[in-house]
Amino acid sequence: MVEIGGMPILWHIMKTYSHYGFNEFVVCAGYKQHIIKDWFANYFLHSANVTFDYREGKNEMTVHDCACEPWSVTIVDTGLRTMTGGRIARVREYIGDEPFMMTYGDGVCDVNINDLLAFHQAHRKIATLTAVVPEQQKGILDIGENNSVRAFREKSSADAAPINAGYMVLNPEIFHYLGGDDCVFEREPLEQLAVAGELKSYVHRGFWQCMDNIREHDILEKLYAEGKAPWRVWE
Repeated sequence: MVEIGGMPILWHIMKTYSHYGFNEFVVCAGYKQHIIKDWFANYFLHSANVTFDYREGKNEMTVHDCACEPWSVTIVDTGLRTMTGGRIARVREYIGDEPFMMTYGDGVCDVNINDLLAFHQAHRKIATLTAVVPEQQKGILDIGENNSVRAFREKSSADAAPINAGYMVLNPEIFHYLGGDDCVFEREPLEQLAVAGELKSYVHRGFWQCMDNIREHDILEKLYAEGKAPWRVWE
């Protein structure tokens, strides 16, 4: 619920999916899940022009206009200490037996969701994850004999290994790979899928940025304030 440009990062992520026509969401909540529920409970009201009429002892509310997105949002308390795989397992009843998308709540991206889905449907495997190559922050040293530095250059994305950025597409068979609350999705489930040849990566060469600390928050906030936020594909 940390804000970028006055709106929670969760809202930004959902806006990306909504831009491509996906408007049904299930939020795997846990720590301070009541804050997420309170925010969505008030979102409709805060996005509308409203008349409150208390005349003649009445208590009526009239909504004139609302800028709300056409979303259906189910917020599920998946436990305080539940791991990532366990959280997905806990929301199975809200997903049913159909393919679904899953991403993390701490990163924004300008991936084309329709292209991602088409890639997943074409290979017919159980799972697709979006892979990105993050820009590295530290310099590269070419060190020769006697520890002398022969050359120096800044690190680039070409020096890094691809990482899992989320933005996954999963078939319902994924639930067969999930365990209880201590199941870490990124370990046994994804490792088993990889061994079975059921995991594909959709390589995204555009923008992706997680928000794990204040520095990364400030990066996103600055991009948003300057009108240079690549993930705002809906504008």
